[in-house]
Amino acid sequence: MSDTPKRSPESSEDPLDEQLEQVDPATEPGLAEELQQERAREVGTVDQEPDDRWQDALRRIASGGWAVSLGAVLLAVLAGSLMIVVTDEAVQDAAGYFFSRPADTFAAVGQAVGGAYSALFQGAVYNFRADTFAAGIRPLTQTLTNATPLIAAGLGVAIAFKAGLLNIGGQGQMLMAASAAGWIGFGVTGLPFPLHLIVAVVAGMLAGALWAGIAGLLKARTGAHEVIVTIMLNYVAYYLLSYFLATPGLMQAPGSGNPRTPPMQESAILPPLLGERYPLHWGFVLALVAVAVVWWILNRSAVGFSYRAVGENARAARVAGIDVSRATVSVMLVAGALVGLAGVSQVLGTSTTGFGADIDAGIGFDAITVALLGNSNPIGVLGAGILFGAFKAGGSAMQAAEGIPIEIVLVVQSLIVLFIAAPPLVRAIFRLPQPGKAPKKKRPTSAAKEVSA
Repeated sequence: MSDTPKRSPESSEDPLDEQLEQVDPATEPGLAEELQQERAREVGTVDQEPDDRWQDALRRIASGGWAVSLGAVLLAVLAGSLMIVVTDEAVQDAAGYFFSRPADTFAAVGQAVGGAYSALFQGAVYNFRADTFAAGIRPLTQTLTNATPLIAAGLGVAIAFKAGLLNIGGQGQMLMAASAAGWIGFGVTGLPFPLHLIVAVVAGMLAGALWAGIAGLLKARTGAHEVIVTIMLNYVAYYLLSYFLATPGLMQAPGSGNPRTPPMQESAILPPLLGERYPLHWGFVLALVAVAVVWWILNRSAVGFSYRAVGENARAARVAGIDVSRATVSVMLVAGALVGLAGVSQVLGTSTTGFGADIDAGIGFDAITVALLGNSNPIGVLGAGILFGAFKAGGSAMQAAEGIPIEIVLVVQSLIVLFIAAPPLVRAIFRLPQPGKAPKKKRPTSAAKEVSA
């Protein structure tokens, strides 16, 4: 009698069965046992019920970073709702006689929260009170306009995160990019459209890349921490631009004592994407192109593989033959160019009538939040940038319509960062499985028992 396990006719062509036939358990018991266990696992997987497969898929989704990001947003929105309720005067008045007429308090709470988020939606997505559909979607175009620099700058922070670097210099990189693109935009004459626009865009991205490359070079050559270097470069860029704007003959508008540039020439302005009645311009298309390029770099190129390898373990990457110093400098150059695109979109698309030293509008630091919420994934950064653009567009409408302080929106954004920084807390609140945790072992199927026997 043969000592090899019995095989069903359906599995006669299985390579594992052929190997089991060729192995003698008496002379190679270890190999035979390994093959039998592998065969048992295969049978157990094949016999797995469809419901079990769906449960396993849901477990993988829930244990990923997307679930934590979504949970952080929900918790922050709930906290914002609580602040709206506490600060609303109608709720405070109704709470004074809560025990005699509790329904009034609940109605006031619902009206306060519902009215606030309804105004937020109408100010960020669609205005139901508009007379026409074309007028109703104007808030959405404003959201996408606000999201354009956030997406570009968020990509710059995210790709640096992938390489294990903290790019905190978004403000300085945006200011240098805005300076270069703005100077080309108002100072260079005689270039036709679109050549003038292309030159200005390229100059701005190069300026941002070079400014971030300083931090990358110092990190690679001297080991200087990129956080300290990029923060210091923010101050250098700010005061350098302030000097340019305050000096006649450099970037200050002729005949003006204000620290502000002249308006951009028509040939250097990003044209409107949907017509003159909407604020959305072609900078949003450039941001979408940047998302696709960064996704390709990180997932389909050898350069992106080197970035991810250095980010996972720089020592192991060096042993594997990757030039860590070169990867550090190049990733900061790419990150600076992406953040520079955000500065370009500001001066050539949003503030075309001239700009001052506050042109960054805090976007360089908001980009860190966008990259964190997007889990340093290009698609995630796109969604997070649109979300924060909606907060910015809808926050002003919420303040005007309901009298709710816009600072509540800023608190919600800050709480998102807080919850993302504490994923165990989010997982505990929503009872999400821990990443990498294997599911509970199930009893082997009858077929698996027969094979292992």
